[in-house]
Amino acid sequence: MTVRCSVRPGQGEATGFDLGDMVVTGDLGTADSAGRVPDQGMMIHLSVVTLLDQLRGFLRGDVRYLRYNGVDTSFTLVLRRAEHHVSVSGRDGLLGRTTGPELAAAALDAAEDLLRVHPLPPGDPVAGDYRDALARFRPFVASR
Repeated sequence: MTVRCSVRPGQGEATGFDLGDMVVTGDLGTADSAGRVPDQGMMIHLSVVTLLDQLRGFLRGDVRYLRYNGVDTSFTLVLRRAEHHVSVSGRDGLLGRTTGPELAAAALDAAEDLLRVHPLPPGDPVAGDYRDALARFRPFVASR
């Protein structure tokens, strides 16, 4: 399972409210917010914060079902936990099955890559939330 996030070009100076896209790929399919009608672009930095926070709660709790929605978009992922795997589905069906630790690592890689490629200015209102979400998620991934 891979997760990739990107910022759409041509938006000027970087902010935490930039529009972007998320692509989640498994061995059975891909969910991609780009190129959809209606547009499924999202406030990508806020969407990543939401993904990390919700995924951490889902994987460490007893909940067996998570419906993730990006911020200001209709892009959706559905996660279902079974005894030995997590199935990940998009709007068009099952993307694949993976383990909780593999899914967490893929989400962390995507979040760190996005921030490296599109850093937020220090005073940006979303920058602190993004850093905090990463700080809460990193130890969770390391402990799995």
